Amino acid sequence: MTFKKIGALAACTALVAPAAFAQDMADDMTLVSWGGAYQDSQKKAYADPYAANNSDVTIVWDESSAEAVAKLRAQNEAGNITWDLVDVVAADAIRLCDEGLAMEIDPDEDLAEAPDGTSAEDDFGDLLVSDCFIPQIVYSTTFGYRTDMVPEGVEPPSDICDVFDLETYPGKRALEKRPINNMEWALLCDGVAKDEIYDVLETPEGQEQALAKLDTIKDDVIWWSAGADTPQLLADGEVFLGSTYNGRLFSAIEEQDQPIGMMWDAQVFDLDGWIIPAGLPEDRLARVKDFVMYATDTQRLADQAAYISYGPARKSSAPLVGKHAELGIEMGPHMPTAPENAENIFVYNYDFWADYRDDIDQKFQAWLAK
Repeated sequence: MTFKKIGALAACTALVAPAAFAQDMADDMTLVSWGGAYQDSQKKAYADPYAANNSDVTIVWDESSAEAVAKLRAQNEAGNITWDLVDVVAADAIRLCDEGLAMEIDPDEDLAEAPDGTSAEDDFGDLLVSDCFIPQIVYSTTFGYRTDMVPEGVEPPSDICDVFDLETYPGKRALEKRPINNMEWALLCDGVAKDEIYDVLETPEGQEQALAKLDTIKDDVIWWSAGADTPQLLADGEVFLGSTYNGRLFSAIEEQDQPIGMMWDAQVFDLDGWIIPAGLPEDRLARVKDFVMYATDTQRLADQAAYISYGPARKSSAPLVGKHAELGIEMGPHMPTAPENAENIFVYNYDFWADYRDDIDQKFQAWLAK
């Protein structure tokens, strides 16, 4: 049975015999995400409510999203797809879709329309960057710094190139252990114009230029792999400043009251969302589709913004974003899309990294090993 026929059957059967259709759905579902504050926001906003409405369903979480591409390749090669729904960044969704490891979706068939009747395709708009990608949030990778470690008489860091200024801002840095974002920031701070970054980075000479700039701080870098690493390194005072996701910094600053400040300059905008692995059995696919229809509707994505400072991917969700569910503070000013935070943004190029990621990864890892 084809994907679209399954969707049509689901819609039809839900109208006439929901109990019978429910019996055709799997009772277990493995969701793959990133752990930490973000995964917690997913649980609170839609996974827990979905489970409460479907008491026969057991949801298991796997925190392997950072390794999703490699692990899905391995599962596919072994003929044993153990994951049901995987949270990935947009560039990884494009790669998985191109390799046939993620299933194509029909937004207007598989995703809920907006409350005013606007189609899902129009509601998500340009954020549907792949035929396999189901957007959830707009987030950014930016820098946090220890406010109590700023040298006396010096203004707190506010420019992306302060990351490379060890004289004015001494101390360890935390950078993600991958080329993405680091290469772009390095070129920006080596004099390359923002609109020329990817033209330069696609050349071997441009890649070497970025690595040479990173060489200037390499001895002072602690490399991170998990989103929780930098907030912990900052909390422990092991680094002066470090890159991470803006929602992780929000959690450390507002929820944990850590002495951390945000540096929004050249924050890298990116998208995160779900992909459905290709080749799921029909009962598991039916369960996943039912969950996705619920978890990505207008209200649920707005609900998620009540727990973490990521912008919902639906236009119709934005007006529903209000206060933090527990702290009672307005969430709007903490979003990466807030005007005062978005004065100088860097827009991530999904297509570039989908095309060049494997090759540049190899070069980056070889540089790290030197």
